[in-house]
Amino acid sequence: MNIYAISDLHLYFSVGPEKTMDYFGDTWVNHTEKLKNNWMKIVQPDDVVIMPGDFSWAMKLEEAEKDFEYLRQLPGRKVFVRGNHDLWWSSMKKMKALYPEVDFIQNDSIIINGVAIMGSRGWIGPSDKDFSEETDRVIYERERLRFDMSYKTLEGKEYDKLICATHFPPKDFMDLFKDYGVDKVVYGHLHGASAFAMGPEGMIDGIEYRLVSYDRLKGVPQLIVNA
Repeated sequence: MNIYAISDLHLYFSVGPEKTMDYFGDTWVNHTEKLKNNWMKIVQPDDVVIMPGDFSWAMKLEEAEKDFEYLRQLPGRKVFVRGNHDLWWSSMKKMKALYPEVDFIQNDSIIINGVAIMGSRGWIGPSDKDFSEETDRVIYERERLRFDMSYKTLEGKEYDKLICATHFPPKDFMDLFKDYGVDKVVYGHLHGASAFAMGPEGMIDGIEYRLVSYDRLKGVPQLIVNA
C-alpha cells in the first residue's frame, strides 16, 4: 500500500464549464483529463490518496454528485479534509451516507495499515500579513482546537507513522504538529510560483512538509508514504 496526496482539484462537473480553471494557465487546461490519466498510471486499488481540500466548486452536498462520480472512476481509497472553497461540505452523517467510499476527516482520525491520518482545514495565522484579529482570530483558534480534537482520537491506539492533512499553509500550527509527533504534513491552497515559495517544504523540526496543490504537482499525485 502506497499513500499519495494531491489537493485543490477544483472539480467543476457539478457547476458547469464556467468554473473551469483554464484561466489560471496551461497547467489547468483540461486538468481533469490530465489528473485522471496520471492517477490511473500510478495509483493502485489498495493505495490511499489524501486530498487536503478544495475538491469541488459545488455549493451544496447534493450538487457535488457529478464530481464524486468522477472520483469513483479513480482507484484507491480517498481521504478528505475540508478546504476553504468546499462549500458543499456538510454534516459527517450526510456526507458518509451519500459518499461512503470516502473517508472524511473532521475532529477525528483514521488508521490504515499502521499509518494514522489526522487533520483539519487550518486557517491563516498571526504570522500572515493579512491576518485580522477581528475576523481571523476566532477561526484560527477554533482550528487549533480541531487539530487537537483530531489528534486526541488517536490516544491509546497503535500506529507507526502519523500524517497530518491540512488545507491552509501550516506555518502557524507547526508548534502543535511538533507536540503531536507528526511525521509528515501535507497541505495545499497555494497556487502559482510566487505563492509556492511562501509555503514550507522539506524537513523542519523533524517533520516533513509537502505542498501538494494540483498545479504544484502538475497534476501528478505525490507519493507520501511507501507503506
